[in-house]
Amino acid sequence: MTKVIAAFLILAMVVQLIKPLGLPGLRRRGDFWKLAVVAFVIWSAALLIRP
Repeated sequence: MTKVIAAFLILAMVVQLIKPLGLPGLRRRGDFWKLAVVAFVIWSAALLIRP
């Protein structure tokens, strides 16, 4: 599960660098760091709730 989440969020960061997603808060190429923060939080939560 964590590998799928990681792959999806890395793909989203690459897409953000190539062509911004246009979502609120993600309108510039430089906003890819926000996706990295979200990825870290989701990955950490997945590790904590994992048995």
